[in-house]
Amino acid sequence: WMFGVLLTAISSFLEEVSCSVGKWEMLRKRETALSLGFLNYFWTVLILFALAFLIPKDFFAPGFPGGFVFSMASLPTFLPRVVLEVIQALVGAYAVVIADRSTFGFLHIITIPLLLVADFVFSYSVGLPQIAGMSLIIASLVLVFINDGIRRKGMWLVIFSAVNAVATISLFKYDVTHFNSVEAEQGIICAVLVVFFFILSLVREKKNPLKLFAHPVFFMQSFLMGVGGSIMGFAYFFSAPSIVAAAKRAFNVLFAMLSGHIYFNEKKFWVKFVSFVLIAVGLILLDK
Repeated sequence: WMFGVLLTAISSFLEEVSCSVGKWEMLRKRETALSLGFLNYFWTVLILFALAFLIPKDFFAPGFPGGFVFSMASLPTFLPRVVLEVIQALVGAYAVVIADRSTFGFLHIITIPLLLVADFVFSYSVGLPQIAGMSLIIASLVLVFINDGIRRKGMWLVIFSAVNAVATISLFKYDVTHFNSVEAEQGIICAVLVVFFFILSLVREKKNPLKLFAHPVFFMQSFLMGVGGSIMGFAYFFSAPSIVAAAKRAFNVLFAMLSGHIYFNEKKFWVKFVSFVLIAVGLILLDK
């Protein structure tokens, strides 16, 4: 459990830095939601495909699939995931633009109880301590709500992405458990998203997002998201989806709360901090 949580922490930190940079650049009108989507997945594709073809099988752990392994038997679950991931990426990009960072972090916790149900359906092992931990995390969300710590702006976009994530994460976990390697499954999905955002940027905005890489800040933003996204894919391999999602949402809350307070002048910091403490206790229970 803990190795998956450690990977999640690293991934969440890198992704938050990237998202904060993206939000800052969009406030300055130097970046759009579509270019953000393109930058988010560009390096992830390159990193995952490099891992697929350069890293030997079983390099990370005995029995770890490794390499580029894609089974045609996965298509009944893989194809629906492609559609849901495109929707998820598009809604998520606009949610980053509109919603506060802390709102984005806290509301994504909705994914956790729904994933717990999915874990039972797919027969992953989840015990009473994990359930208690998740319940405590959910209570922290209620605390923030009743103290007006979450702004409504962009709220429904974040809620949709949190609910839709239940399906995309469950399908991903099922595919990499029964059919495909992490590199192949996630690499193909991210390649589809890169092409999707590239074409949409050209058609709707008449801009080539590749030109953004000429600026160091956009290069760094994209690269950090690529590394974070690649690491996240492996975290789901080592732990049950609800546990990884709980850890990811908790770390998202911490890092989003800090960036929102420091860089975007968001309010109710201490209410959010108390809520995060509850989340941290919940995380400890998750590892029992």
